[in-house]
Amino acid sequence: MLVARLRYYNDKNIVPTGGDLDRVLRASSITEIDLMLRMGRLNRNVLEAIRDYAGEIRAIIKDHDAERTPYHPVMQVFETSLGKLYEGDCISLMREIESDTVDLVFADPPFNLNKLYPSKINDNLKTEHYINWCQEWLSECIRILKHGGSLFIWNLPKWNAALANFLEGRLNFLNWISVDIKYSLPIQGRLYPSHYSLLYYTKGERPRVFHPDRLPMQICPHCYGDLKDYGGYKDKMNPRGINLSDIWLDIPPVRHAKYKRRNGANELSLKLLDRIVELTTDEGDLVFDPFGGSGTTYMAAELKNRRWIGVEIGPTDDIVNRFDRIHQERGILNDYRESLNTLFTEDAHKKRVQVGLWTCESVRNKKKNGQASLFETEKR
Repeated sequence: MLVARLRYYNDKNIVPTGGDLDRVLRASSITEIDLMLRMGRLNRNVLEAIRDYAGEIRAIIKDHDAERTPYHPVMQVFETSLGKLYEGDCISLMREIESDTVDLVFADPPFNLNKLYPSKINDNLKTEHYINWCQEWLSECIRILKHGGSLFIWNLPKWNAALANFLEGRLNFLNWISVDIKYSLPIQGRLYPSHYSLLYYTKGERPRVFHPDRLPMQICPHCYGDLKDYGGYKDKMNPRGINLSDIWLDIPPVRHAKYKRRNGANELSLKLLDRIVELTTDEGDLVFDPFGGSGTTYMAAELKNRRWIGVEIGPTDDIVNRFDRIHQERGILNDYRESLNTLFTEDAHKKRVQVGLWTCESVRNKKKNGQASLFETEKR
């Protein structure tokens, strides 16, 4: 077997198959089940055996706490009337938060891409170690989440695919949201990666709060015509906008200096966090983000009158300084929200009338007498 292929199996914690598996088993003098157990890659037969002998297995397992990340003191560095920001390790902070107290958790962890962070964390872990670390902080996120609370994880699809397997037996899956953002150049030998994965889970059967925004209809920015043919269904279009789906095409990457809050690192759009906070919380609810970054989650929570707890293991100056410009942030947020919950923005409506394209009013006026008004339709 080629050394490179063996290293691939080891680094990615992938069980060999076929001839490679036979060679590994012969060289190591172990069975396939032994190999799977040592790698933590369990099939149905092994899992059933573990369930059958759970008592015996529990007796030989080491104390779980012995494998936990050591506690590191965290320090409060900033406070508003709604929130508190800490500097330090997120797992240590979460151990101090009472169970079942948080309404929304949004997590945007490091992607394990060997980036250099100001905190000097190791962003180049073996696959197994990265997943284990994610499972540790996720376990704490789940513990502090209220029944009916929501958890969102922003990550690369490859990592969220692995984390979804861990979450499946602990929370209720609602959506895998694809957010169309093209940060990088095409990669040779792969399809062009043009979306990020946003996992959406709830603790319990359904979310306690669910009030998604509705979006304006997509139209051509030049001629203002429809980009999708709605045919004979125009009279059924909700004047409050299009239903929010699990594919988000309208979240902009943060590149312009007007919106960037830290140098040398990607950051999330305020529009993204506004949508998530609006979707899953009410005013006064508690929002937690274990990876502060540039503080977008905390700013969205503050502007929308939600309580919040934040933590960043690296320098927090950019987050604190951001709150000095909260009036500018409020203006950006207001600009975003002006285009929501309407089928056509004010400018688009005006232009469509000028060029003779259909609007809610024109369709309504063409309806036959006795039929319900378009504006009486609450839901499509």
